[in-house]
Amino acid sequence: MPLLAIVYFSISGTTEQLAHAIARGATGMAEIALCRIAGDDIVSGRFRNERLLETIDRAGAVAFGSPTYMGGPTAQFKAFADASSDRWSRQRWADKIAGGFTTGACASGDQLHTLTYFSILAAQHGMLWCGLDIPGGEDPAGRNRLGSQLGLATHLIEGALPESDLVTAEYLGRRLARIAGRHS
Repeated sequence: MPLLAIVYFSISGTTEQLAHAIARGATGMAEIALCRIAGDDIVSGRFRNERLLETIDRAGAVAFGSPTYMGGPTAQFKAFADASSDRWSRQRWADKIAGGFTTGACASGDQLHTLTYFSILAAQHGMLWCGLDIPGGEDPAGRNRLGSQLGLATHLIEGALPESDLVTAEYLGRRLARIAGRHS
């Protein structure tokens, strides 16, 4: 069974809700490692959590997650990404399956830029990107509500994540686990 590492930063708990929904979706199909980037992981602006990086080394699939702030991932997530350069130079994460998820304050809050950032990070590492294969706005279950094929993009409605976004996150978890299982 492949290991799915869900690497994320969350401030208000919304991105963490998505991470847990991704984990639920992959349950029974993959081992799950919830890898929350914490403020204590960043010392003098540098990410310093070797154990988290080693978890990704062992994973067959990785889901990257961050809120979208000012048109991109948070500084905390970016510090993690910058610290992955050692792995990049040795291509330690090459051929792993990767996907991404983000949430923003507005429906058109530049979440696509955050997902693009994640996909470029994955490409630099030689990872294989896994987007959503659900046509936006056409799914009977309401999944992929915002219509992003690159990954899961969400926003709050009246202060909460819609259930359809959590169901989409579960779907992304199943998809990552299924593809990682085929790939291993």
